Amino acid sequence: MARVVKVFRTLRNHWKKSTFAVCVLSYGGHWLYGKHCDNVLRREACIEARAFGHELIGPQEHLKKAIVILNPAACNGKANRLFEKNAAPILHLAGVEVKIVKTDYEGQAKKLMELMDQTDMLIIAGGDGTLQEVITGLLRRADEETFSKIPIGFIPLGSSNSLSQSLHLVSDNKVQHITSATLSILKGETVPLDVLQIKSEKEQPVFALFGLRWGAFRDVASSISKYWYLGPLKTRAAHWFSSLKQWPQTHQASLSYLAPVPRPPDLPTEIPPRPNLLYRIYRRLNNYWNPPIEELPKEPEPERWESKDISTLELTVSTHNKNPVKRREDDSMVITLDSDSLTVGQFITEGTKKVLNPMENIEDASQIEASAASLNLPEEGAGFYDIDNEEYEAMSVEVRLLPRKLRFFCSAERREQLAQAQ
Repeated sequence: MARVVKVFRTLRNHWKKSTFAVCVLSYGGHWLYGKHCDNVLRREACIEARAFGHELIGPQEHLKKAIVILNPAACNGKANRLFEKNAAPILHLAGVEVKIVKTDYEGQAKKLMELMDQTDMLIIAGGDGTLQEVITGLLRRADEETFSKIPIGFIPLGSSNSLSQSLHLVSDNKVQHITSATLSILKGETVPLDVLQIKSEKEQPVFALFGLRWGAFRDVASSISKYWYLGPLKTRAAHWFSSLKQWPQTHQASLSYLAPVPRPPDLPTEIPPRPNLLYRIYRRLNNYWNPPIEELPKEPEPERWESKDISTLELTVSTHNKNPVKRREDDSMVITLDSDSLTVGQFITEGTKKVLNPMENIEDASQIEASAASLNLPEEGAGFYDIDNEEYEAMSVEVRLLPRKLRFFCSAERREQLAQAQ
């Protein structure tokens, strides 16, 4: 008993050291527990992947080949380590023949796509910037009709991973997020995604999966990092300082657009069984004696463009890829025009929301469903675009929707969640 009293007396007499020691031990214990949980997640994912590697293949079949485009600079230079620890072991245990191609500088992924050979699957390991570069390089190829049929997997390793919310279960745990995304590639379930083709007269086309932004909210969002010293107030401060420099921050342009196109029916996923021999002979003889009448090709109807002059705080052209499993009658993209009659207080409030979700619509915003759009900007002072969170110089462009152009691997759980949210 005397020894216990002595210990408590020592702790009381040295309470500063005792408090510091408790804080250090608590932090260390929490850190070690987090590492243990991450190792458990990796082990469970590897066990699940090993089951795919034990599956037998036929004598005429070959191992699945995958080309991985890895951006080591993503996530502040941590992407290479994250991939090697969390994704690479899963792919190897599943028996996938993996070829890893690392990018060395910005824009290299576009050039690598021009040299890519045929493969069973393409895996993009990085963030929004890497994804946008790979998609653009892939669809710029002369034989893009063939290569666009290759299923694509996305492993979220970047600081911004917008597409991951549409394909995988969202998790705050980075290890769980990466391992579940890698396992969804092995399971093979895919969803079709729309693509935006953004083309100007001067540059080659750029392709996007989510959309294009142009306006005041985008400009302020790009300057928020300058006010880092204001801490949690930096977002509101950036919008307020921007309103002091210029108000109202309206953007004028000329907009032309085409109406949405009816969506054709989905093709059957399963190949129907082959008819028996007698039926095939009868069908051939019937076609020989009564050949089908060939219909004359119909002349395509001229495109009917609608035009209007716009004045808006921000213009957004977005796809429906946020919920790719939602059934729609038309193939369309959404043109959103934010109202230019907001007060400064509303501008700050709505801008703060848009920093968290750039595609969120503000009150009194007008929307137009279209299959193509032409945006004519003033020659001077047009500013910049954000195309899938990547900055481009703003100029007059034509935006066309390529419906269901690419197929991405998607987890079955996330697909079920999105289907229930319809």
